[in-house]
Amino acid sequence: MSWADAVNGLFEGVTGIASILNCRQLYKDKEVKGVVWWFTIFYTLWGFWNLYYYPSLNQWFSFAGGLVIVAANAFWVGMVIYYRRKLKIKTNQQGGQ
Repeated sequence: MSWADAVNGLFEGVTGIASILNCRQLYKDKEVKGVVWWFTIFYTLWGFWNLYYYPSLNQWFSFAGGLVIVAANAFWVGMVIYYRRKLKIKTNQQGGQ
């Protein structure tokens, strides 16, 4: 493992932990406000690319950190979709209020 792989993997892992904290907050709030959430979709797709790219470079520490961030981001996006649909159903049941 190179020092660059170790540093990059550390950044990826810490970012993944931050994304897990975002998931926790979204679970508490049960709604998304003040966030352009489709950026996270982009970063999740980029993360999936990295899961292919890092092994091709033999950057296994980066790959491990990438697993954390992709899993957390994908989970967060799933939660956003779930809560947005739930809110839409609730709003429709209340007559659009």
